[in-house]
Amino acid sequence: MTQLSPVPANYPAQRDDLHRVAAYLIAPARYTVTDRFGLRSLPGGFGTPRFDDDVQVRVDADGLVLDRDGDITSSPLTTLDAASAFLGAPIDSETAAEPDTPALGATDAPLSTTPETIAFLGAWWALGTAALEVIRSDPNSVDASIVQLWPGHFDVAIEVGDENRRASVGASPGDAGAPEPYLYVSVWWPDRLALDTNDPYWNAEGFVGARLPYAELLIAEDPHASAVEFFRMGRDLLAAAADQPS
Repeated sequence: MTQLSPVPANYPAQRDDLHRVAAYLIAPARYTVTDRFGLRSLPGGFGTPRFDDDVQVRVDADGLVLDRDGDITSSPLTTLDAASAFLGAPIDSETAAEPDTPALGATDAPLSTTPETIAFLGAWWALGTAALEVIRSDPNSVDASIVQLWPGHFDVAIEVGDENRRASVGASPGDAGAPEPYLYVSVWWPDRLALDTNDPYWNAEGFVGARLPYAELLIAEDPHASAVEFFRMGRDLLAAAADQPS
Protein backbone atom coordinates (compact mmCIF):
# COMPACT_ATOMS: atom_id res chain seq x y z
CA MET A 1 0.00 0.00 0.00
CA THR A 2 1.36 3.40 -1.02
CA GLN A 3 1.86 5.81 1.87
CA LEU A 4 2.59 9.50 1.59
CA SER A 5 4.82 11.72 3.70
CA PRO A 6 4.18 15.27 4.94
CA VAL A 7 5.00 18.16 2.63
CA PRO A 8 8.66 19.23 3.14
CA ALA A 9 9.64 22.60 4.56
CA ASN A 10 10.12 25.42 2.04
CA TYR A 11 8.32 23.24 -0.48
CA PRO A 12 6.93 25.85 -2.97
CA ALA A 13 10.33 27.46 -3.60
CA GLN A 14 12.01 24.09 -4.09
CA ARG A 15 9.20 22.86 -6.34
CA ASP A 16 9.51 25.96 -8.51
CA ASP A 17 13.29 25.58 -8.83
CA LEU A 18 12.91 21.95 -9.90
CA HIS A 19 10.19 23.06 -12.32
CA ARG A 20 12.70 25.46 -13.91
CA VAL A 21 15.26 22.68 -14.25
CA ALA A 22 12.66 20.47 -15.95
CA ALA A 23 11.20 23.07 -18.31
CA TYR A 24 14.25 25.11 -19.24
CA LEU A 25 16.96 22.46 -19.35
CA ILE A 26 16.00 18.77 -19.17
CA ALA A 27 13.02 18.83 -21.53
CA PRO A 28 14.83 20.91 -24.17
CA ALA A 29 17.81 18.53 -23.99
CA ARG A 30 15.52 15.73 -25.15
CA TYR A 31 13.71 17.95 -27.67
CA THR A 32 16.93 18.91 -29.43
CA VAL A 33 17.43 15.26 -30.40
CA THR A 34 13.88 13.88 -30.72
CA ASP A 35 11.51 16.85 -31.25
CA ARG A 36 9.69 15.60 -28.13
CA PHE A 37 9.91 17.12 -24.67
CA GLY A 38 7.64 14.94 -22.51
CA LEU A 39 9.26 13.69 -19.29
CA ARG A 40 8.50 10.76 -16.98
CA SER A 41 8.13 9.96 -13.32
CA LEU A 42 11.22 7.92 -12.41
CA PRO A 43 12.24 6.09 -9.21
CA GLY A 44 13.16 8.77 -6.70
CA GLY A 45 12.60 11.70 -9.03
CA PHE A 46 11.90 12.54 -12.68
CA GLY A 47 13.60 12.82 -16.05
CA THR A 48 13.53 11.92 -19.71
CA PRO A 49 12.68 8.56 -21.18
CA ARG A 50 15.71 6.99 -22.84
CA PHE A 51 16.60 8.60 -26.16
CA ASP A 52 19.45 8.96 -28.66
CA ASP A 53 20.97 5.48 -28.31
CA ASP A 54 20.19 5.02 -24.61
CA VAL A 55 20.73 8.45 -23.07
CA GLN A 56 18.74 9.57 -20.05
CA VAL A 57 18.79 12.84 -18.12
CA ARG A 58 17.18 12.73 -14.69
CA VAL A 59 16.98 14.28 -11.24
CA ASP A 60 17.15 12.10 -8.14
CA ALA A 61 18.83 12.03 -4.73
CA ASP A 62 22.23 12.37 -6.46
CA GLY A 63 21.17 15.65 -8.07
CA LEU A 64 21.34 16.00 -11.83
CA VAL A 65 22.24 12.69 -13.46
CA LEU A 66 23.43 11.97 -17.00
CA ASP A 67 23.26 8.31 -18.02
CA ARG A 68 24.85 7.42 -21.36
CA ASP A 69 24.29 3.71 -21.95
CA GLY A 70 25.16 2.89 -18.33
CA ASP A 71 28.00 5.40 -18.03
CA ILE A 72 26.53 7.49 -15.20
CA THR A 73 27.76 10.85 -13.98
CA SER A 74 26.05 13.22 -11.57
CA SER A 75 26.31 16.77 -10.33
CA PRO A 76 24.70 18.65 -7.43
CA LEU A 77 21.91 21.02 -8.41
CA THR A 78 23.45 24.40 -7.63
CA THR A 79 22.44 26.81 -10.43
CA LEU A 80 20.87 26.54 -13.87
CA ASP A 81 24.14 27.72 -15.38
CA ALA A 82 26.08 24.95 -13.65
CA ALA A 83 23.48 22.36 -14.67
CA SER A 84 23.68 23.54 -18.27
CA ALA A 85 27.46 23.27 -18.26
CA PHE A 86 27.32 19.77 -16.76
CA LEU A 87 24.91 18.51 -19.43
CA GLY A 88 26.53 20.43 -22.26
CA ALA A 89 23.04 21.64 -23.16
CA PRO A 90 21.79 25.24 -23.45
CA ILE A 91 19.12 26.78 -21.27
CA ASP A 92 16.02 27.15 -23.45
CA SER A 93 13.25 29.46 -22.24
CA GLU A 94 10.81 28.77 -25.09
CA THR A 95 10.55 25.12 -26.13
CA ALA A 96 8.77 23.55 -23.15
CA ALA A 97 7.58 26.49 -21.03
CA GLU A 98 3.89 27.21 -20.46
CA PRO A 99 2.15 30.28 -19.00
CA ASP A 100 2.18 28.65 -15.55
CA THR A 101 5.88 27.79 -15.67
CA PRO A 102 7.88 29.83 -13.12
CA ALA A 103 9.86 32.63 -14.74
CA LEU A 104 13.39 31.72 -15.76
CA GLY A 105 14.93 34.35 -13.49
CA ALA A 106 18.66 34.70 -12.95
CA THR A 107 20.34 31.55 -14.21
CA ASP A 108 23.25 31.99 -11.81
CA ALA A 109 20.96 32.18 -8.76
CA PRO A 110 21.26 29.29 -6.23
CA LEU A 111 18.69 26.51 -6.60
CA SER A 112 16.91 25.72 -3.33
CA THR A 113 16.51 21.98 -3.73
CA THR A 114 17.05 19.13 -1.29
CA PRO A 115 17.12 15.34 -1.71
CA GLU A 116 14.09 15.18 0.60
CA THR A 117 11.96 17.30 -1.70
CA ILE A 118 13.15 15.48 -4.83
CA ALA A 119 12.18 12.17 -3.20
CA PHE A 120 8.86 13.67 -2.10
CA LEU A 121 8.00 14.70 -5.64
CA GLY A 122 9.19 11.36 -6.98
CA ALA A 123 6.80 9.56 -4.62
CA TRP A 124 3.94 11.91 -5.53
CA TRP A 125 4.36 11.39 -9.25
CA ALA A 126 4.78 7.64 -8.75
CA LEU A 127 1.40 7.57 -7.01
CA GLY A 128 -0.18 9.69 -9.72
CA THR A 129 1.35 7.63 -12.52
CA ALA A 130 0.19 4.34 -11.00
CA ALA A 131 -3.37 5.64 -10.60
CA LEU A 132 -3.42 7.09 -14.11
CA GLU A 133 -2.19 3.81 -15.59
CA VAL A 134 -5.17 2.08 -13.98
CA ILE A 135 -7.53 4.59 -15.59
CA ARG A 136 -5.94 4.57 -19.05
CA SER A 137 -5.95 0.75 -19.18
CA ASP A 138 -9.65 0.59 -18.22
CA PRO A 139 -11.81 -0.30 -21.27
CA ASN A 140 -14.27 2.40 -20.18
CA SER A 141 -11.61 5.07 -20.75
CA VAL A 142 -12.13 6.40 -24.28
CA ASP A 143 -9.09 7.38 -26.32
CA ALA A 144 -6.75 7.70 -23.32
CA SER A 145 -3.27 9.08 -23.98
CA ILE A 146 -0.04 7.83 -22.43
CA VAL A 147 1.07 9.10 -19.05
CA GLN A 148 3.61 11.89 -19.34
CA LEU A 149 5.20 14.40 -17.01
CA TRP A 150 4.61 17.65 -18.84
CA PRO A 151 7.56 19.97 -18.10
CA GLY A 152 5.64 23.19 -18.67
CA HIS A 153 2.97 22.36 -16.09
CA PHE A 154 5.21 19.98 -14.08
CA ASP A 155 2.43 17.42 -13.65
CA VAL A 156 1.89 13.81 -14.65
CA ALA A 157 -1.26 13.59 -16.71
CA ILE A 158 -3.31 11.90 -19.39
CA GLU A 159 -6.12 13.02 -21.66
CA VAL A 160 -9.25 10.88 -21.76
CA GLY A 161 -12.73 11.01 -23.27
CA ASP A 162 -14.45 11.52 -26.60
CA GLU A 163 -14.56 14.74 -28.60
CA ASN A 164 -17.27 16.26 -26.39
CA ARG A 165 -16.38 14.80 -22.99
CA ARG A 166 -12.60 15.07 -23.02
CA ALA A 167 -10.61 16.02 -19.93
CA SER A 168 -7.07 16.33 -18.67
CA VAL A 169 -6.57 14.11 -15.64
CA GLY A 170 -3.45 14.32 -13.54
CA ALA A 171 -1.35 14.85 -10.45
CA SER A 172 -0.04 18.39 -9.96
CA PRO A 173 2.79 19.24 -7.56
CA GLY A 174 0.95 22.48 -6.74
CA ASP A 175 1.19 25.93 -8.26
CA ALA A 176 0.90 29.62 -7.52
CA GLY A 177 -2.73 29.22 -6.49
CA ALA A 178 -2.35 25.97 -4.55
CA PRO A 179 0.95 25.55 -2.69
CA GLU A 180 0.57 21.81 -2.02
CA PRO A 181 0.08 18.96 -4.50
CA TYR A 182 -3.37 17.93 -5.72
CA LEU A 183 -5.08 15.57 -8.13
CA TYR A 184 -7.33 17.10 -10.75
CA VAL A 185 -9.83 16.49 -13.53
CA SER A 186 -10.01 19.47 -15.89
CA VAL A 187 -12.89 19.54 -18.42
CA TRP A 188 -11.88 20.64 -21.91
CA TRP A 189 -15.23 21.79 -23.34
CA PRO A 190 -17.75 22.44 -20.55
CA ASP A 191 -19.98 24.37 -22.97
CA ARG A 192 -20.66 21.10 -24.82
CA LEU A 193 -21.98 19.43 -21.67
CA ALA A 194 -24.65 19.79 -19.03
CA LEU A 195 -22.54 19.23 -15.96
CA ASP A 196 -24.37 19.18 -12.66
CA THR A 197 -22.47 22.02 -11.03
CA ASN A 198 -24.35 21.32 -7.79
CA ASP A 199 -22.49 18.04 -7.53
CA PRO A 200 -19.80 18.62 -4.87
CA TYR A 201 -17.35 16.63 -6.98
CA TRP A 202 -16.93 19.65 -9.31
CA ASN A 203 -15.18 21.78 -6.69
CA ALA A 204 -12.28 23.36 -8.60
CA GLU A 205 -11.68 27.10 -8.59
CA GLY A 206 -10.03 28.72 -11.60
CA PHE A 207 -11.07 25.98 -14.05
CA VAL A 208 -14.09 23.76 -14.71
CA GLY A 209 -13.28 20.51 -13.00
CA ALA A 210 -12.37 18.88 -9.69
CA ARG A 211 -9.47 18.83 -7.26
CA LEU A 212 -8.47 16.38 -4.54
CA PRO A 213 -5.95 18.06 -2.19
CA TYR A 214 -2.82 16.34 -0.92
CA ALA A 215 -4.02 16.77 2.68
CA GLU A 216 -6.96 14.44 2.00
CA LEU A 217 -4.76 11.78 0.42
CA LEU A 218 -2.26 12.06 3.27
CA ILE A 219 -4.86 10.80 5.75
CA ALA A 220 -6.46 8.26 3.41
CA GLU A 221 -6.17 4.62 4.39
CA ASP A 222 -5.09 3.76 0.83
CA PRO A 223 -3.98 6.85 -1.15
CA HIS A 224 -3.60 4.88 -4.39
CA ALA A 225 -7.16 3.54 -4.20
CA SER A 226 -8.45 7.01 -3.33
CA ALA A 227 -6.63 8.50 -6.35
CA VAL A 228 -8.02 5.87 -8.70
CA GLU A 229 -11.54 6.43 -7.38
CA PHE A 230 -11.23 10.21 -7.77
CA PHE A 231 -10.06 9.91 -11.38
CA ARG A 232 -12.64 7.24 -12.22
CA MET A 233 -15.49 9.30 -10.80
CA GLY A 234 -14.59 12.30 -12.92
CA ARG A 235 -14.30 10.20 -16.05
CA ASP A 236 -17.65 8.52 -15.40
CA LEU A 237 -19.48 11.76 -14.59
CA LEU A 238 -18.25 13.24 -17.87
CA ALA A 239 -19.20 10.14 -19.82
CA ALA A 240 -22.72 10.39 -18.42
CA ALA A 241 -23.12 14.09 -19.17
CA ALA A 242 -25.47 15.14 -21.97
CA ASP A 243 -24.02 16.21 -25.32
CA GLN A 244 -25.75 19.59 -25.27
CA PRO A 245 -26.08 22.20 -22.55
CA SER A 246 -29.38 22.10 -20.68
